[in-house]
Amino acid sequence: MNYLFYIIVTILVLQFILETVMNYLNAKRYGDPVPSELADVFDEEEYRKSQDYKQTNYKFGLLTSTFSILLTLVFLIFGGFEWVDQLARSFSENPIIIALIFFGIVMIGSSVLTTPFSYYQTFVIEEKFGFNKATPKLFIIDKLKGWLMLAVIGGGVLALIIWFFQWAGSNFWLYAWAVVGVFSIFMNLFYSRLIVPLFNKQTPLEEGELKNKINAYAEKVGFELKNIFVIDGSKRSTKANAYFSGFGSEKRVTLYDTLINDLNEDEIVAVLAHEVGHYKRKHIVFNMITSLLLTGLTLFLLSLFVNNPSVSLAIGVSQTSFHAALVGFGILYSPISELTGLVMNYLSRKFEFQADDYAKNTFASKPLITSLKKLSKNSLSNLTPHPAFVFMHYSHPPLIERIRNLRA
Repeated sequence: MNYLFYIIVTILVLQFILETVMNYLNAKRYGDPVPSELADVFDEEEYRKSQDYKQTNYKFGLLTSTFSILLTLVFLIFGGFEWVDQLARSFSENPIIIALIFFGIVMIGSSVLTTPFSYYQTFVIEEKFGFNKATPKLFIIDKLKGWLMLAVIGGGVLALIIWFFQWAGSNFWLYAWAVVGVFSIFMNLFYSRLIVPLFNKQTPLEEGELKNKINAYAEKVGFELKNIFVIDGSKRSTKANAYFSGFGSEKRVTLYDTLINDLNEDEIVAVLAHEVGHYKRKHIVFNMITSLLLTGLTLFLLSLFVNNPSVSLAIGVSQTSFHAALVGFGILYSPISELTGLVMNYLSRKFEFQADDYAKNTFASKPLITSLKKLSKNSLSNLTPHPAFVFMHYSHPPLIERIRNLRA
């Protein structure tokens, strides 16, 4: 075992400890008094239910994260990656095929071991608190579709990157970056048109008062909006959502049917105004460019490590390969990924305030405040998160901060 092995184990253990401490600190805040501005979100019975929901998820999360770290360490220390590598090599001598089989075995094995936890989360915890609407059949179909998409899209991109590596050597990252960049832009444009229909039914928003109000608002702020769709989110969960995707002629707003059921028309328009604010303030373009730059940085750093035999040996694989080095690099890079994640979450929280301000200035603050309260109530969200947990994990500001900003 080389020194990188001990660095990898240290990284995994420290990340687990940090996450456990953050979750513990956050859980200690569950019983804190609710700020006066949020006193109307829950009544006493609903608040007890929300506390129970968060405690249940906290304990279950501790169980799953402990299982995950132990499984990873056992696999790493007792030669699991070497066994999978040798098994993959028994099928072919082609590096691309070996890599695809290697990751296929790892991914399927991981999914098989973690699926019972996911099933329990959906059909016991979410069911107990009234969120789950999925059936076991739908759960299994979703899993199979997810595996198929991962095999086709993920496998295709991986095969192309390895082919670039064989062809261009250490400069492969430039070609890989170009392909990933084009793919990312393509997916941003056509995700709702190509991927969402595999899992959900989308229908154009029917004519009526709601659509008239949305169109009137869009015209008022100079936002061309032809595509407004309703998605059948209720077939899986009672939780509500709305999102904006694409740009140019492909831009569209998607409203969950649960959102339409939970909010009144002005509240829905206020939520839409928030999403339009992201578009108007160029947040979508900024996030896309930043993501592409971070991808380029990651691939460049990978090109510096991928030819180093120590990286493959660090995960216990005896034969140096691109796929083994990719696993080792992924773990070694994770601290950098954590840091960039902190920066992106900080910027995302700033962007949420800006989008809220846009909605306040172009529509109204009151319906946005009431919509945020309703959505928080219906999802039993945490009204008193720990500041350190918010700093580490929240891409959106806590509800109390958003309301105070909207009332400022």
